[in-house]
Amino acid sequence: MNICLFLPEEINKPLNLHDERAQHILKILHKKQGDSFTAGVINGASGIATINKIEDAIYFDFEEKGSGKLLNPLKMIIGFPRPIQLKRLLRDVAALGVSEVHLTGTDLGEKSYMKSNLVEKGSAYKMLLDGTVQAGSTNVPELFLHQNLTECLETLQKSSLEKQSTGCQIIKIALDNVNPACSLNKALEKNENVLKSSECVAAIGSERGWTDKERNLLEKYGYVRCGMGERIMRTETAATVSASIILNKMGFLGE
Repeated sequence: MNICLFLPEEINKPLNLHDERAQHILKILHKKQGDSFTAGVINGASGIATINKIEDAIYFDFEEKGSGKLLNPLKMIIGFPRPIQLKRLLRDVAALGVSEVHLTGTDLGEKSYMKSNLVEKGSAYKMLLDGTVQAGSTNVPELFLHQNLTECLETLQKSSLEKQSTGCQIIKIALDNVNPACSLNKALEKNENVLKSSECVAAIGSERGWTDKERNLLEKYGYVRCGMGERIMRTETAATVSASIILNKMGFLGE
């Protein structure tokens, strides 16, 4: 836990000793009265919390220091993976600062995964929150659920049109290890002049990949099919690797 996050209504209020955050502050960080720890408001400011006293709860004052680490202009479409993969995937993309995660049903995806308890309200969000805390950030990626790829692409298309009307360029990429038009690196190099001022959307299929019908659909919506070599990756691995490559090219992982 690299930052202790609070809801707006929790900040500067006593933190129950049984709360997971309190246990971390006392047992892992070994904080005492007068000590400080990194804290922030979910989707809000970051700063320093100073402990006034520890009795039936941890009493602290929060001092705002900044706006928190902003999310990066990368949205990801993910074909529903196995629940155990989804947990790790959501944590990792949140840690990387992806702005939106769109989980969608696919033609070859296992339909039962979409009914997993993990995707019920609250469970998947906690994974995103865990990744945000790992990154020492306050801003949590938004999560969207779609029944199929058509619904997903249509939703993102509406958002893209609004952004494009303000002059923002949208780079659309679909990872495909079966029949890619080019490599991911080449696709990014082609857009190198505008990449750092653009928004990017990357689509990763479920564990069995895309069907030809879905490939045609992605092309219809302007997505370039890209590969990352000959090796076949798990959905969670492909999501993390592609996000890292894209964010690095966009300049968000350092020069």
